[in-house]
Amino acid sequence: MTATASSDGTATHGYPTLGPEILKRRIRVVDLTREIFEGMPVWFGHQKTFINTNQTHDQFKDIYKTELGFEAHNLLISEHAGTHTDAVFEYDRNGPTIDKSPLEYYYGDAICLDVSHIQYPDWITETVLEQALQKSGLDIRPGDTVLLYTGVGDQFYPDLAYTDKYPGLTREAALWLARQGIVNIAVDNVAIDHSDDTDFSGHVVCGEYGIVNTEGLTNLDQVAGQRFLYFGLPLLIRDGTGSPIRAIAVLDL
Repeated sequence: MTATASSDGTATHGYPTLGPEILKRRIRVVDLTREIFEGMPVWFGHQKTFINTNQTHDQFKDIYKTELGFEAHNLLISEHAGTHTDAVFEYDRNGPTIDKSPLEYYYGDAICLDVSHIQYPDWITETVLEQALQKSGLDIRPGDTVLLYTGVGDQFYPDLAYTDKYPGLTREAALWLARQGIVNIAVDNVAIDHSDDTDFSGHVVCGEYGIVNTEGLTNLDQVAGQRFLYFGLPLLIRDGTGSPIRAIAVLDL
């Protein structure tokens, strides 16, 4: 909801509006994050999301006899719900947990490759990636995050079909990416692996190369074929296997 300002500069809901000058930026931010809500689709191996009300404003005021009430909700959520990133430990018991992972794996230079012509039951192969990179006119640099735009997530989410059938990386494709020196493979699907891949080849390769992956992104159509700054910072969860994130792309205007 957008607030409407009155003549004295305050919004109709009672707090000051931001003047247009404060919103002027020489960058564009694209939100790559899916909403967290009870009933959201999650991969079958993870905890479903539950949200309940801890207290309402009125309940707080009644219980604690205060003039101001505080509303708060409780979350029961998987480390891998919605838009999230993995620690290497999730797929390699000898790898670092999320609190021990290099923060640089979760932000920095990134590119997004358009592989949206690949739909289930097809796979994202090394050739598909090479062609997508060539078409983009971009290059992959050591330390990059590579985002893969499939369009499948935006097509089906929030239906449960989102977690059912989706394209994913072959082992050779994941190896091709890892050998470029990237630190993070990201996708707008529920997983970087193909839904038929019970070997979880993409995750295995990430474990072999000690890199991470990020899943459940959205709005990648807005950054496909571009280079930008990517941020997908995890929560500092002690011994965590992964974390929900607020992922964004920052592009120059």
